Amino acid sequence: MPKSDTPLYPLLFEPIYKEKVWGGRSLEKLGRALPGDESTPIGESWELVDLAQTSVSGGGGGAERSTVASGPLAGKSLAEVIQDYGTDAIGDVALTEDGGFPILMKFLDAGQHLSLQVHPSPEYAAAHEEAFLKSEAWYVMAAEPGAVIYKGIKAGTTPEQYRQAIGDNTVESLMIAVPVKPGDCHYLPSGTCHALGAGVLVAEVQTPSDTTFRVYDWGRTGRELHIDQAMQCIDFGPCDASVFEPNTEFRGAFGPIKRLVACEFFNIDRYQVDSAGDHPIAYSQPALWMVLEGSGSFYGEGKPEVSFTRGQTLFLPPGMGDMALSIEAGTTLLEVTFPNAKPNAIA
Repeated sequence: MPKSDTPLYPLLFEPIYKEKVWGGRSLEKLGRALPGDESTPIGESWELVDLAQTSVSGGGGGAERSTVASGPLAGKSLAEVIQDYGTDAIGDVALTEDGGFPILMKFLDAGQHLSLQVHPSPEYAAAHEEAFLKSEAWYVMAAEPGAVIYKGIKAGTTPEQYRQAIGDNTVESLMIAVPVKPGDCHYLPSGTCHALGAGVLVAEVQTPSDTTFRVYDWGRTGRELHIDQAMQCIDFGPCDASVFEPNTEFRGAFGPIKRLVACEFFNIDRYQVDSAGDHPIAYSQPALWMVLEGSGSFYGEGKPEVSFTRGQTLFLPPGMGDMALSIEAGTTLLEVTFPNAKPNAIA
């Protein structure tokens, strides 16, 4: 039974901004009032996070937890909501080993190239308690002409050649550069050497880890590299993630739905609303929304009305019960669900 008498409702969270040397100010295009002035490079907005600790390799070490932004639960952390509501908040989704929610969601603004990096492989994470598995997906929201991501290493490259290229500052020539445009989605399994290229704004969905091993930082100084650790984790060769990127389409209540990613950790579907309307909505498992365009609102008897717009992220708990959704035509959103989730009510 829940420990709180306050009815659950769709939750919006306060964004957590991260200043990064490679960041920019493009998140202002999402209607954000960013910290600092125009010279302050904001690289990340952590939209939904429940980490008991962050990685020392990423400059962290402390906990990072999202806080509810509005309604009767405003000020409570996601961890507190889960503790108070149990299965009403998360259904039968399994928490991480340290009791955290198993998804982390961000917006990333690459004003410059991010470092070439890799996240721990399952084998490395199992052998090193301070390292945590991270697989991720990038949905491209905006991209400057000629923008690329780096995804995998050219076929035939040996670890010895790659290490030599790092020392010679020629490692870019061994990476696979993939041109990107808005609407592209890429899955990056753990062990993939990768980088987000300059001029790209993405929505990121990942497993809850920020353990990052940098192998090359484009000549920037002052940030630690982790070459030895990275070499133990890299899957050498091209990254063929096509099995995780089905790109299947079907028709939903409000318009077309496209399954972008299906992996063991999460599913990502893109909803495109081509007709405005009101519709009852209920979930048997938690669902997470990242709103890319448009707006709408949830309402229900005895529940606070929750309005949302472009650039916001919502947590839809199964315990919110039957609510109605009013949504405008032209709205586009990413819905993140779990592999064991039942089909949702607006599919």
